[in-house]
Amino acid sequence: MRAVVCGANGAMGQLIREILAEEAVGLVSLDGEHGVPKTFAELPPVDPEVVVDFSHHSAISSVLDYAREQGCAVVVGTTGHTEAEKAMIYQAAQTLPIFYSGNMSLGIAVLCRLACQAAALFPEADIEIVETHHNRKVDAPSGTAHMLFQSIQKARPQAVEHCGRAGEGRRVPGEIGISSVRMGNVVGIHEVHICTGSQTLTLRHEASSRKMLADGAVAAARYVTGKPAGLYDMETMLEER
Repeated sequence: MRAVVCGANGAMGQLIREILAEEAVGLVSLDGEHGVPKTFAELPPVDPEVVVDFSHHSAISSVLDYAREQGCAVVVGTTGHTEAEKAMIYQAAQTLPIFYSGNMSLGIAVLCRLACQAAALFPEADIEIVETHHNRKVDAPSGTAHMLFQSIQKARPQAVEHCGRAGEGRRVPGEIGISSVRMGNVVGIHEVHICTGSQTLTLRHEASSRKMLADGAVAAARYVTGKPAGLYDMETMLEER
């Protein structure tokens, strides 16, 4: 596999580079430091099969443009995309194979499945999602929290996201609450609380190392390389496994 890593100087980018080793044929970083090109235009011809993006959501347009130019697959590992940026990804998936996931962990994919099953088995239960990350994380709620909500929504099509709570007002039936905590150097904790009033079921996933995400991203790159155009995610990869 021939991969270009975008966001190569970041924490995740460096881990992915270590895993890919000689398979990382090109590096791009928005900071342009340590001799790494700042833009795709500065890259020499490397004939990539896939671009792995862990830079910043605002860079998605240039990532997709480069992938179109090279005719290669894309792994989108960044989160926090605006609706307009998401639309770019969905549009590009009509002509390119794109792996797009709010979290690259196989464990999170399993958590999403379990959360959906629990929501179906306890249709009247209140459900709250709590996500905790390090104090440097910019976006809130996390992309993974949104993934969990979307999974639950498969069992509850009328469910509505409620991000954060403040002031007065009772909990509205049908809403799924999402709370965000930012502290220290927490890699990532995601909890789904399903409460019927007489019992509470808590599903929890805790990441102990960011390498888990890097391993997942590289697995995603291998999975999507050579695939026909379309939008792929952890769920589709899990199904094939």
